[in-house]
Amino acid sequence: MTKIVKVGNIEAGSDELFLISGPCVIEDEAIMMKTAEKLKEVSEKLNIKMIYKSSFQKDNRSSLKYYDGPGLDKGVKILAKVKEQFGFPLLTDIHYPDQAAAAGEVCDVLQIPAYLCMQSTLMVAAAKTGRVINIKHGQFLAPENMKHPVQKCIDSGNDQVILTERGFTFGYNDMIVDPRSFFLMRQIGYPVVFDITHAIRKYGIPSADAKGGAREFLPVLSRAGVAAGVDGVFIETHPDPATALCDAASQLSVYALEEFLKPLIELHNIEVSYRPKA
Repeated sequence: MTKIVKVGNIEAGSDELFLISGPCVIEDEAIMMKTAEKLKEVSEKLNIKMIYKSSFQKDNRSSLKYYDGPGLDKGVKILAKVKEQFGFPLLTDIHYPDQAAAAGEVCDVLQIPAYLCMQSTLMVAAAKTGRVINIKHGQFLAPENMKHPVQKCIDSGNDQVILTERGFTFGYNDMIVDPRSFFLMRQIGYPVVFDITHAIRKYGIPSADAKGGAREFLPVLSRAGVAAGVDGVFIETHPDPATALCDAASQLSVYALEEFLKPLIELHNIEVSYRPKA
């Protein structure tokens, strides 16, 4: 039985598919608002509920020369404006325990990056905010072992947890998605999200390089994940991905999102119809 985790008007883990979307990292306010405006339009047109996602800091960039975000203070102020104007629940990453409280004052969901999913002090600090915790599956862990970071949240007094899959390290720079992981992580008892746009990243290759992502695989991977029964999809979007300051090779144009989502919603409805009834 999957626990229902509430994020704003979303019941993650129910029969209703939801979306996490937004620019990879917070850029200037105009880009953030333009993205949110289009996401609001898509949400209303397709009747799909959304969580707006963007990171105030990306502390795992492969070079110090790359943009890593505006920082906590400026970043959460921009996110707060998005929430005030468009009404989206918000999700952002935290990398350090001392970021948890301030981010949690504005954001509905605190995300633990995949590389950091086993960091106990970070998990405890996030859990103690009382916010929903989205734990990204580390590419170095078997999916069933995600029960360990989940238990750290529970032991810290917070059972409002979502798990997000993004693939496993395979060979050099490739991420491979194993559909069995959706089933295995759902057995832990919490909603599972498929992070599609990070699954097509070519790690070790600059994200601005066209070879740093394989967008041609987005349709087949997304449809496989939804057909496998995920509760939500995670798709980073940008008004002009080619000029994005982070993950330019893998983000989806926000103007292509509506058509991209239509078959996913149809597949989800079919999958739900075949779920065993309680």
